[in-house]
Amino acid sequence: MEKQVFKIAVNAPREKVWNILWDDASYRDWTSVFSEGSRAETDWKKGSKVFFLDHKNEGMVATIAENIPNEYMSIEHLGFVKNGVEDMESPGVKEWAGAHENYTLKTVNGQTELTVDMDITEQYKDYFQQTFPKALDRVKTLAENN
Repeated sequence: MEKQVFKIAVNAPREKVWNILWDDASYRDWTSVFSEGSRAETDWKKGSKVFFLDHKNEGMVATIAENIPNEYMSIEHLGFVKNGVEDMESPGVKEWAGAHENYTLKTVNGQTELTVDMDITEQYKDYFQQTFPKALDRVKTLAENN
């Protein structure tokens, strides 16, 4: 696995960007870039389980490793959900399990700098390099225009 970093400057306060990232309606909006019907089932509290699911109720299972409101969210991926069943043991899961996806918000020159750093396997590298910037553009649009 290798770490990839994505950054964007958003002309909105950190609190607003944070809410866009994690509020259910806006989360569904910006993550639809990855998969139509994307949603997260969680309370976003540290230690809580989270299911990242698509319109077929398939996706990933993770845990919230850290949550410092308006500053930092760390998600540790644990496995997949397929046909409604959690998979924590298959070879595909073992390649990806333990990967972190971290969101950091800082105020820089009156704007919010949103940085996402994540562990990526070679298999998903191209996909995320193409798709994550589009998702961050959507976060920016939502935060600046609402």
